[in-house]
Amino acid sequence: MPAARTLNVVGAHTGGEVCDVIVGGVLDVPGKTMYEKMMHIWTKQDNLRLVLLNEPRGCTAMCTNLVLPPTNPEADAGFIIMEHEEYPPMSGANTIATATVLLETGMVPMQEPISRIKLDTPAGLVGVTAECENGKAKSVAFDNVPAFVFALDLEIPVLDLGTVKVDIAWGGMIFAIVDATSLNISLEGRNGAKLVQLGERIKKAVMENTNPVHPENPSIRGVSIVEFTEPFLEGRSVKTAVNTVVVSPGRLDRSPCGTGTCARLALLHARGLLDVNEPFRHRSIIGSEFEAHIRGTTKVGDYPAVLPTVKGSAWISAYKQVVIHPTDPFPQGFRVGDVWLDSPLPQPTAED
Repeated sequence: MPAARTLNVVGAHTGGEVCDVIVGGVLDVPGKTMYEKMMHIWTKQDNLRLVLLNEPRGCTAMCTNLVLPPTNPEADAGFIIMEHEEYPPMSGANTIATATVLLETGMVPMQEPISRIKLDTPAGLVGVTAECENGKAKSVAFDNVPAFVFALDLEIPVLDLGTVKVDIAWGGMIFAIVDATSLNISLEGRNGAKLVQLGERIKKAVMENTNPVHPENPSIRGVSIVEFTEPFLEGRSVKTAVNTVVVSPGRLDRSPCGTGTCARLALLHARGLLDVNEPFRHRSIIGSEFEAHIRGTTKVGDYPAVLPTVKGSAWISAYKQVVIHPTDPFPQGFRVGDVWLDSPLPQPTAED
């Protein structure tokens, strides 16, 4: 009988969001860039994502990252992010978790008090600065790829909701951003199920009515995620606001969402509500926070863009070996409709 396949995984969370990191059991994959490697895995080896994220080995509220050799000679390591319905080009919470795991396990040498590393992502090269003490990465700040706004105040017809105003912005993923107050709902845990239902409905409508295309990589196109926001919290010396992101197939990001924070920085700057180097704090639906600021401006294609930096913290929660035995009746896992909602996201083809 063939031996069971094993994967070495470090469990981690960033601001409450589970962001596990695969550190062993997967060899390098073909691709001249990390984006090409991501698409190879998505189209040729997607069983890896299914094994780790589906039940019984996974659950709805988690992500997994795959560490690979970098394609960019400037980078210390490369990684690919896996979510339940897609492989996002970039994710802030997963970047913070992956950097923390790389440093705290010694895969990348830690320097105290400051470690500076570069990570090769499908969205581009991302610089990371970690504050380290006694072997712990106390905080991780990443300089993300430029973020920009595709469109402001689009009026989208949504089933049973009428016309909903949305902004479309790129922060490492393409977001549809909706002011929750316009829907008369607050961003609280008790409203989680309703927020997910609204978010998936709005996303479907936005996908049917828009098709934003990244000007530097036309393979990145279409809104794949919805971010609900609230206005700045009153009485705070630093501009602070709450957000939550609806992740398919139907759950809320537990962290403040790094790419969502970057997209919102671009949106706030475009509206004249946040200046370069002005501090901003983004709070999640469970109260965890990211610190962020715009470190400069640039252009992406014809779009005015901002250079976002986001800082947060991650914690290692487990060291585990995931096993797929050849006699296991669920080698790629399963989903049951009590917690796994349907998602309209298309699957890629090898030609995409």
